[in-house]
Amino acid sequence: MISNELREFVDHVLDIRQIGDEQVRSLSRTILPDGAISHEVIDVLVSLDRAIKTPNANWTEFLVATTVEYVVWTSRPTGLVGRDMAHWLITTLSVGDGPTENAMRIAFEVVREAERCDESLISFAMGRGSLKARQDLSRSEISLLAS
Repeated sequence: MISNELREFVDHVLDIRQIGDEQVRSLSRTILPDGAISHEVIDVLVSLDRAIKTPNANWTEFLVATTVEYVVWTSRPTGLVGRDMAHWLITTLSVGDGPTENAMRIAFEVVREAERCDESLISFAMGRGSLKARQDLSRSEISLLAS
């Protein structure tokens, strides 16, 4: 379940079709000061990202950091992204016309940050990502994450 404050935030952003520094500050300081606490919140944030034509750099950083924190460090077991979590995340990131650039960045950062990660998420991140992002993950990092 998402809060009324988050609903109002989403409505406002959809009305103006952009997220600026002021909206990111409000989201991080007032609406989600403790980060995302559920799949639903991440689903809303990723959906909101799809609705924005030109994402703000601070929004991108907030979205990626919040999602990585939730998936890798808040969810249990800590540091491990199992099959169910990977399936949910891949589905969330792929909705609609496929993953956005920010969605792919989330996938890469989750794989990079996790101590261990289900191979379906590694495959998703490596199979659909940009060449630069794939080059950033060395073969040793990938084999270590898959083990």
